Amino acid sequence: MSAHPSTDGGLPPSFMAAETSSFVDFLAAQAPDLLPGRRELPVARDGFEAPHGTTIVAATYADGVLVAGDRRVTMGNVIAHREYEKVFPADEHSAVAFAGTAGLAVELVRLFQLELEHYEKIEGTPLSLVGKANRLTTMVRGNLGMAMQGLAVVPIFAGYDLDRGVGRIFGYDVTGGRTEERGFSATGSGSVYARGALKKLYREGMAETDIVTAAVQALYDAADDDSATGGPDLTRRLFPLVALVTEDGYRRLPEAEVAAIAREVVERRGQSPNGPQAPLL
Repeated sequence: MSAHPSTDGGLPPSFMAAETSSFVDFLAAQAPDLLPGRRELPVARDGFEAPHGTTIVAATYADGVLVAGDRRVTMGNVIAHREYEKVFPADEHSAVAFAGTAGLAVELVRLFQLELEHYEKIEGTPLSLVGKANRLTTMVRGNLGMAMQGLAVVPIFAGYDLDRGVGRIFGYDVTGGRTEERGFSATGSGSVYARGALKKLYREGMAETDIVTAAVQALYDAADDDSATGGPDLTRRLFPLVALVTEDGYRRLPEAEVAAIAREVVERRGQSPNGPQAPLL
């Protein structure tokens, strides 16, 4: 970073001037080459495949909102990683998960976390939930050039709206288009199957255990029909990552609790391979 340090050995003036509450805007002005979407990419060779994260889901429930994802990352038709993490805290009252190019996605998530922290330090107050969703819109849109070259990142952002007292979900497309989702959302290669499962299992105001079970069922269905999505792996003791965001803040569900629910789901699938059925009206 070309910083033009001051003569007294301190930080350069640009680092001390509170011209913007956006760290991304500051970085764009001082060192634009450090932003993921501003980098020049080499010409890809034939057959190039970047590791991709697959299926993530989100759903509101009685106490707030749930975000969950499988653990698999694929590279073409090869499993590149079995234990990848796709669900992260954005700040104290929000979470972000991603599908798409894994390396860029993790970098985007870290930059988003820094963006929210920087705003709060400069302004002395956190952004509203919609304000956070808007900041992520700008960041996803900034990656459009890479997305057009096959390196797309598609997140789901969810959090607890302290003003409204409810959990809310925001979905995105590769151009940065944002929509607020009602009840539940899914994205990634197995999202069609996960969304279909949630469509028949989801009810407004579900209890915590019920919504976690529904999310695990949805990811199981996604893995059942999409080879890029990883289901519960009892042999390796690998289970979905599940995060809950409530008025009390972000909480990652302990692995032991997710494992117990996943084992029960797998056991029931032994008797009913297609999973629970929605009641007919």
